[in-house]
Amino acid sequence: MNDQDILTHIQALVEEEHSLREGAPEGQAPDQARLKYVEESLDQCWDLLRQRRAKKDSGDNPNDAEARPISEVEGYRQ
Repeated sequence: MNDQDILTHIQALVEEEHSLREGAPEGQAPDQARLKYVEESLDQCWDLLRQRRAKKDSGDNPNDAEARPISEVEGYRQ
C-alpha cells in the first residue's frame, strides 16, 4: 500500500463517517458501533501515513511502516 492508497482509503472512511452522522433519521443517533469502527480506522490510517512519511523523510523505506493496533493508536495523547 502506498501513500496514495492510504489517502484514498482515508477519503472513503471520511465520506462514510459523514454519511453515518448525517444519514441518521431526525432525533436518532447514528450506528454507534459502525461509527466507532470508522473513527478508529481513520486514526489507524493517519498513523500509518505519518509513519510512512517519517521513514521517507529520514531516508528509510516507507514500506517498512506497519499499521499499529487500534488499541495502541487510540492510546496516543493529542
